[in-house]
Amino acid sequence: MAHALDLPFKDADNEIEAAAGRSIPDIFAEMGEPAFREGERRVIARLLDDPPHVLATGGGAFMNDETRALIKERSISVWLKADLDILARRVGRKDTRPLLSGKDPLVVLTELAEKRYPIYAQADLMVETGDTAHHVAVNQVISALSAYLQEHQA
Repeated sequence: MAHALDLPFKDADNEIEAAAGRSIPDIFAEMGEPAFREGERRVIARLLDDPPHVLATGGGAFMNDETRALIKERSISVWLKADLDILARRVGRKDTRPLLSGKDPLVVLTELAEKRYPIYAQADLMVETGDTAHHVAVNQVISALSAYLQEHQA
């Protein structure tokens, strides 16, 4: 996406790890989820002050009221929605997600979806990505973004 838009790319999780000097699983294990979420909130707020870029946030970031308000105020938010079976297959490839560690990804994702989807629906754009190739998803987002910008510049 960043390449297609000729913008820098930033990953909030990488920035959180750099700021904390430790991995996200280590932050969860040593400090707990509330401490991680507070650090996540601070890092995203800082990143939103940077010049235009594509920012990938973790799934829980948009759940924070303050973070969500900042994202809505300073950027255009995009919910990349995919079927839970597809997401479970994707996240099941690695065991680096603390909320999924040692658990059935589909069960956890189903529980998270019940809580998160009503909040995710507040994103400026929702793009159903399905199990498509990367370039197809990028094109879908660019089309949705273009339509959104035309609508909001009129």
